[in-house]
Amino acid sequence: MTKRAGSGEPENHHMHHGRSQPHTSWTIEWPTWGLIAVCYGGWLTLTYAYHSIPLWIFAPCTAYIVALHSSLQHEILHGHPTRNATINEVMVYFPLGLFVPYRRFRNTHLRHHCDERLTDPYDDPESWYVCPEKWGQSSGVIRLLLRINATLGGRLIIGPGLAMFGLLRQDARDILSGKAPLTARAWLHHVIGLVVVSLWLVGICGMNLWTYIFCTAYPGMSLLLIRSYAEHRASEDPNHRTAIIEASPFFSLLFLNNNLHYVHHQRPRVPWYDLPRLYRASAEEFHVRNAGYGFCGYGDLFRRHFFRAHDDIVHPLSPKERKQ
Repeated sequence: MTKRAGSGEPENHHMHHGRSQPHTSWTIEWPTWGLIAVCYGGWLTLTYAYHSIPLWIFAPCTAYIVALHSSLQHEILHGHPTRNATINEVMVYFPLGLFVPYRRFRNTHLRHHCDERLTDPYDDPESWYVCPEKWGQSSGVIRLLLRINATLGGRLIIGPGLAMFGLLRQDARDILSGKAPLTARAWLHHVIGLVVVSLWLVGICGMNLWTYIFCTAYPGMSLLLIRSYAEHRASEDPNHRTAIIEASPFFSLLFLNNNLHYVHHQRPRVPWYDLPRLYRASAEEFHVRNAGYGFCGYGDLFRRHFFRAHDDIVHPLSPKERKQ
């Protein structure tokens, strides 16, 4: 019905992390440490002062922080800001966004970085494409939901719900069958973090948890889906599957420069604050290599695809072509 969540167990698909990493200007990753402090400080301040802030200010500000926290989780699973994975995980342990376990995201995302499998609904756990067999078996209602979700406007409204439904269904099936002990462990850690976050929100801040879910967590996930909406497309050439979007500072910070997504896929170990420098140094080469796939900012993306899908829902390539 929805985007395939994957089996839950990591595979050895993160060989791209072995690509050489250019020299960066920071020995200690102060920008990342500073952003972590700002993110948690902002979240704690806003939630603690919830009853003193109008909801129309509280909701967008906390949604932005929650989306930024998820972007930091992405940065951290790629090995920042330290070389110690345990220390890094502690930095994002508490699920401010409520929905997705960090370890679950880490495992599936590292598999996503196998560029030869990008967009494949069988092999890419972050693909929103549907395989022809499942499309043929889907009911009219399901097809309608998928068509709505294929537009940017639909992705913002129902995308988080569809993504979570697919993730929970797949993970419950795997955990109950005993096939995914790492997935079960990821959810255990997630529940522990949820308890702490909920105690803060409800017990200390006096918030209604449903208010936080619908005014902060859900729109925060919608913000993230702006980035992922068209960052990949199906193509025979793996180099042509990943977008470059030259974004405004608002979105560049929110997505930690992953709007330059092709650059990130080529150099996944480069920290977020060095991606623009790397892009500027070889912008023309990057655009040639990815066949010019991208958009002139997120305003361009909204204008072109708020009501229209950026690609077919059904994956257009045969299994043989997808694996090239």
